[in-house]
Amino acid sequence: MKIKIKKLYEDVIIPKKMTDGSAAFDLHIPMSIIVPPRTPMVIYMGFAVEIEPGYCMKILPRSSLALKKSITVLNAPGLIDEDYRDPVGVILYNHSDKMVAFDKGDRVAQGRIEKNIEVEFEEVEELSETDRKGGFGSTGK
Repeated sequence: MKIKIKKLYEDVIIPKKMTDGSAAFDLHIPMSIIVPPRTPMVIYMGFAVEIEPGYCMKILPRSSLALKKSITVLNAPGLIDEDYRDPVGVILYNHSDKMVAFDKGDRVAQGRIEKNIEVEFEEVEELSETDRKGGFGSTGK
């Protein structure tokens, strides 16, 4: 599948997978930034996309940033709908007590194209029974 991408700045890095086996492609920031402690920041990636009908892009955290710098995507997964044509942004959150700096071109998140499943909700009076009882958190300790 080909995704149309429009660079909003000349030197923006086009998203790409780092290995053939990668499930997602990396997103690079177009400028140097500092993410303050315990603060959400929208970082625009410097491009817009056109996603084929029936698909969406999910924005996901990078596990290495979560482990090493306590940086995550706040609304993970972020969602880019097929009809969205504005700049792609990532909401980063710094869970640490320290400032975290990123240089222009650093990988700060990853994206994944997924198929949308069309659903229709049917209102009913009763749902089928299962063996599970107890509601939220009922299978754990």
